[in-house]
Amino acid sequence: MFENIRADLRAYEGQWWCQGFWVMLVYRFGRWRYGVRPVLLRKAFSLVYKVLFKLIQILTGIELPCEATVGHNFIIDHFGGIIISGYARFGDNCRIRNGVVVGLKSVGESGVPVLGDNVDIGAGAKVLGDIRIGNNVVIGANAVVLTDVPDDCVAVGVPATIKQRYPEPLNITDRIVGGDISKFGSGEGWVTGGTPDQDGGIISGSNRPNDRQ
Repeated sequence: MFENIRADLRAYEGQWWCQGFWVMLVYRFGRWRYGVRPVLLRKAFSLVYKVLFKLIQILTGIELPCEATVGHNFIIDHFGGIIISGYARFGDNCRIRNGVVVGLKSVGESGVPVLGDNVDIGAGAKVLGDIRIGNNVVIGANAVVLTDVPDDCVAVGVPATIKQRYPEPLNITDRIVGGDISKFGSGEGWVTGGTPDQDGGIISGSNRPNDRQ
């Protein structure tokens, strides 16, 4: 428990007064009590945890039950209106903000989100249902995510639409051969009306080999 608390304090850059760190303290204590062997002592610690959990809810407006699974460097930015289901799972280096809800889509469904590593959730976002959020995902503020999000994507809007976080680089040669050279600016320095040579360059109409004979 104490090793995890020290790691949490490092993640918060030593700012022990942050409400997010207080939440992590109670969370770590709640996880640790499961390993206490004497039954009576474990029950006593469980009672202490329940009191601390309710106190933290009142003081911070954050609900992170110890049944949830979070990875290393889990950061709660700001506070208020944050609800995490006890069945939710987070990978390493995840960050959430005020107003975030991660949990059930409806009362009749049991599935909850499973989030990968390096997931950044904006303020007010809702991640709901039996879905999978990949690694290196950014969820925009106030987005409502109801479907799976692949790795390296951004989810924005209500309901959220999925976009690639790192678009594939543009193949300039293909665009030129396709005749769409006008989108590359004013065209200064470009040769139009030509064809690609064997080295991938552009041969203008006046510089083609047949024209030089």
